[in-house]
Amino acid sequence: MDRSSGSPGRGMTGRPRTAEGMSMAVRLAALLPRAVIVAVIWVLATAAFTFAADSTIVGPSHSSKPSVAAKATQLVVPSVTGQAYVFAKGILEDSGFAWRVSGSVRGYSSNRVLTQSPAAGTRVIDTGAPTIVLRLVRGPYAQLGRADDASSYPGTPIRLANLAAATAPAAPVTKPAAKPSAKPTKPAVKPKRKPVTKPKHKPVTKPKHKPAAKHKPDVHNTRPPAFVVAGAPKEPLDEITLSARALSLEAWAAKQPKTGANVQHWLFQHSWIVTGAEFGWSHGAQALEILIRVDQHLQRRWGIGGKSEAVARAALARVRKHA
Repeated sequence: MDRSSGSPGRGMTGRPRTAEGMSMAVRLAALLPRAVIVAVIWVLATAAFTFAADSTIVGPSHSSKPSVAAKATQLVVPSVTGQAYVFAKGILEDSGFAWRVSGSVRGYSSNRVLTQSPAAGTRVIDTGAPTIVLRLVRGPYAQLGRADDASSYPGTPIRLANLAAATAPAAPVTKPAAKPSAKPTKPAVKPKRKPVTKPKHKPVTKPKHKPAAKHKPDVHNTRPPAFVVAGAPKEPLDEITLSARALSLEAWAAKQPKTGANVQHWLFQHSWIVTGAEFGWSHGAQALEILIRVDQHLQRRWGIGGKSEAVARAALARVRKHA
């Protein structure tokens, strides 16, 4: 078998290469550098795209400045010491607090608040419904009705505002960067002062005083009591009258279903009207008559109210006797 002679014009068999073979070899030799260049360009483009994507996704690092936490809302504990329990409950509820009774004296409407904790004026953090602890003392009237030893909604723990502020972490103090020293400036030339001419004062005419209008007493803000009870608090004039409260309760009870919150609302208003009427507040007898109608209506709709009606009737008898 013949071996290749290795000459450029011959193939493996020693015979001369054809023109077609020579042409293909030239084409491959010409395309090889272009293929290498295209591959290098593709690799560089892929690396650049990956770097750009990494820069866009990762983004700059977060600022090292600490975020300023919003200040918590604070509440001021109102004063209910010495108040009738039925009024103390309303004051605490309007101020955003819950409450519970501690001690041997139960939460009847006619009892009075002996002590409260925390004390009045204490600033606390609004945790939802901070719970005030009350200790009661027997009032001058019989303990009638149902004892209510806690608020109808759940309370939350007490957090003192001063203690919360003391335990809060202090923000790090950053020193301001030193400013470059400014170049000495030339002293400024003071402008020449012009002579000031004093304005001529015109004579001031005093206004004539009109006679003050005589104050007329507001007869609508006076509520004469039905009778006077020694030691009883006066009727608060910023509240509606007992008869208006009873009418409002009657309209409300005609539309409301029986729920736990609605029962508590009815009992609270019931205690307010009965206690105020026994204190001798105005329109007490009229309010109790309306209240008895409400109790009878709720007995038909809710299936409760018999004991409350008996309390209202007994109070009406005492009010009529005093009046």
